[in-house]
Amino acid sequence: MTTKVIMPQLGESVVEGTVSKWLKHEGDRIEEYEALLEVSTDKVDTEVPAPAAGVILKIHVHEGETVDAGTLLAEIGEEGDQLQGRQAPTTRSAEGAGNGHQKPEPTTVAQSATTGHITPVVARMASEHELDLSQIAGSGRGGRITKRDVESYLETHDSATTLEAQPDEDDATPAWERPMDGDLFKPTVEYDDSPTQASPAKTAVQTATPKRTFPVEPVPDKSAGELVQLTPMRKAIAEHMVFSKLQTAPHVTTVFEVDLSAVLAHRGANKEAFAKQGVNLTLTAYFAAATVRALQTNPYLNAQWTKDGVFLHYPVHLGMAVAVEGGLIVPVIRNAHDLNLLGMARAVNDVAIRARSKQLKPDEVQGGTFTISNHGVSGSLFATPIINQPQVGILGVGMMEKRVKVINDMLAIRPCCYLSLTFDHRVADGSTGDSFMLTLKEHLENWA
Repeated sequence: MTTKVIMPQLGESVVEGTVSKWLKHEGDRIEEYEALLEVSTDKVDTEVPAPAAGVILKIHVHEGETVDAGTLLAEIGEEGDQLQGRQAPTTRSAEGAGNGHQKPEPTTVAQSATTGHITPVVARMASEHELDLSQIAGSGRGGRITKRDVESYLETHDSATTLEAQPDEDDATPAWERPMDGDLFKPTVEYDDSPTQASPAKTAVQTATPKRTFPVEPVPDKSAGELVQLTPMRKAIAEHMVFSKLQTAPHVTTVFEVDLSAVLAHRGANKEAFAKQGVNLTLTAYFAAATVRALQTNPYLNAQWTKDGVFLHYPVHLGMAVAVEGGLIVPVIRNAHDLNLLGMARAVNDVAIRARSKQLKPDEVQGGTFTISNHGVSGSLFATPIINQPQVGILGVGMMEKRVKVINDMLAIRPCCYLSLTFDHRVADGSTGDSFMLTLKEHLENWA
């Protein structure tokens, strides 16, 4: 009897995964819990361990294939064992009853009866580009529309809709809303959620085309360079960044300089004690703890924009941007407001280690209410990170270095760093952002 390797249900809203890499091959021996393959979703890459020790007798799903949760990926056993074989796939209904546990997902875009279940990434793309999914042919099981189907549809319709949507001389669109015209600092995307009255002809174009189209550069001559294929992670990052910066939130950034003398003194006095408890006390833990305090004092930065108003989150679920091979991932420290410095340091260590070893699950990179990006680890002094939607703000932490400061009319050398807050101007104004940063600065400079 062989042991089945099944595509896991990697998160509540994650219904499929892509086999990105097999770490073992047919005929290889593997130990129980040893990493067997890497699975990629639109949220995270993770390793799947072997459920049993033995020989990999058969691999049923090859690299690059996307399959549903519950699909047989491979079989492990011993030479001579009878293979059980891959069963014909079943089609999930819109209620996700295929595995008996999947919760129904809200329908967020127009879809026909034949569309069936759609993944969150397809729903987001359809909503973002204002697409009617009933017009898109699905290539997935049971005619389900996949991300690739939506991308193909957009590529096919881009050239025609771009010409159709060009403004004429009598277009009532303000000058600053037309590319290459008007005031550089006025908005180039609309942030108003409420629809405005439009002419019938213009409405017909807008319902069939995206609000904005962005040029895609053609592939250069391959003889003059090398084309590196995009990974699912890089594609997801690119889509999310464009969505956040160009289509959703007007970004504003404020920068403060912070003296870390008090933090370094406290760390020097407590680092050994933390190490005895198995915790590496890093500067990131201080930034995280101080950020939580600043968010509690300035709740409009721990919020999100909705069409009905600004939703203020009571708990602080802190996202920590972690650089991994091929991209960036943002695991979330949930209920960070309940943690003292020891607990925060332990949580920071945990999410960083598991992110780099591909041990995170998709649910662990969702639900954040604010994000910290410590770009200073690579030597950057300050930066303007892009907001992680649907959050309101993101804190950038620059490299710490010794600087000459004037203190009480005397020159002094102090360890300083720049902190930058990028925030959604729909929710917060400059005074709100500066108040948050001032609170953060005071906590760090007076740490005791």
